[in-house]
Amino acid sequence: MHTVLRSATREVVIGGDQPFCLIGERLNPTGRKIFAEQLRRGDLSRIAVDVEEQVAAGATMLDVNMGIPLVDEAELLATAVTMVQDLTDLPLVIDSSVVEALEAGLAVYRGKALVNSVTGERERLDAILPIVARHGAAVIALPNEEDEIPDEPERRLEITRKIVDIAVGEYGIPVEDIVIDPLAMPVGADTSLVRTTLRTIELIHDELGLNMTLGASNVSFGMPGRAALGAGFLAMAMHAGLTSAIMDVRSPQIVEAVKAADLLLGNDDWGAAWIARFRAAQAAAGT
Repeated sequence: MHTVLRSATREVVIGGDQPFCLIGERLNPTGRKIFAEQLRRGDLSRIAVDVEEQVAAGATMLDVNMGIPLVDEAELLATAVTMVQDLTDLPLVIDSSVVEALEAGLAVYRGKALVNSVTGERERLDAILPIVARHGAAVIALPNEEDEIPDEPERRLEITRKIVDIAVGEYGIPVEDIVIDPLAMPVGADTSLVRTTLRTIELIHDELGLNMTLGASNVSFGMPGRAALGAGFLAMAMHAGLTSAIMDVRSPQIVEAVKAADLLLGNDDWGAAWIARFRAAQAAAGT
């Protein structure tokens, strides 16, 4: 199954037979006090820096989130989306928990965006899915309800089925435009949680064949050696069926692990991308 996203001039295809989709996470003020304060003052200059760094690092798409208190998030997100489109032709993920902000971001987007996100609560589905359908976007869906994250992978699969039934049956959203977030939790809180996420990925891949994404940084939150943990997790998740991730693309260790997994899983024909990446690194090092 292929999920196709577009900017005004570029197309990205997410799928199990495609190279892993690297979604840059940095255009987000969460946990970034200085960036949040700059945005609150109307200073958007850091956005240009973050876009440049992520594009240079090899991002496939960029997630744009402007969620900070005491601002008009709808206006700020629309401004940021417009600015980012002027800086890069990478397709975008429009990311907000505020319905009005999602609407504003999609209204100025030139292409087919990925909306982040909707959960399984009926109220949220009825609020967000009409916007997704109206703008012809794709959507990330999280299999949780009523602020409860199910412990059992089978329950997550059940909620996923419900979301798909409503999105497709009631709102006419193509099934390929539903991307599931199997819910990655911090391994530092409970070392069994990664196994739960991996099993959820396997079930959704095997039973529904949907594309999936997740916040890869969540797994290593609060732990030392975060790049090594992220690299190990993503390689395992890709084997289970994960096809994209919202992640820190500026981490060479994590990106290299993803590229290696692409090759080893057969999504890098003849190793062309791997060899080209290696030669580029040699050239940059002057060797």
